[in-house]
Amino acid sequence: MAKMQKEYNLSKNQQIVFDIIEKSSEPVKAYSILYNVKKKGIKAPPQVYRALEKLIKLGKIHKVESKNAFVACKSSNCEISKATAFSICEICEKVTEIANNKLSNFLNSFEDKSGMKYKKYNLEFFGLCKKCKKT
Repeated sequence: MAKMQKEYNLSKNQQIVFDIIEKSSEPVKAYSILYNVKKKGIKAPPQVYRALEKLIKLGKIHKVESKNAFVACKSSNCEISKATAFSICEICEKVTEIANNKLSNFLNSFEDKSGMKYKKYNLEFFGLCKKCKKT
């Protein structure tokens, strides 16, 4: 982790918040992060939110809007902070980041009927994961 801090110039608070999100197996809410970092010197919600904003901007984490929670980016070459897509299982609630070049290329060139070209999107697809389909 020390290498990552140097590479991305993460502050102490940003590194602490990132470590919690990265180690979690599910999306983490901001107040859960705050609860878990109090012993490490982060005591106020604005400190957590500032760290989250910077980590999103760097593309190290993404916000899952429907859950109002955060996940670490699992793609080593992902540097997109304004374009995210997730698949979310309706039964087990597993969240998986979608890294699909076809989808990215389509959305980057997509224009609606009024000629609007989008600069930012956050897509969430809901369905059943492989494990839950079998039950």
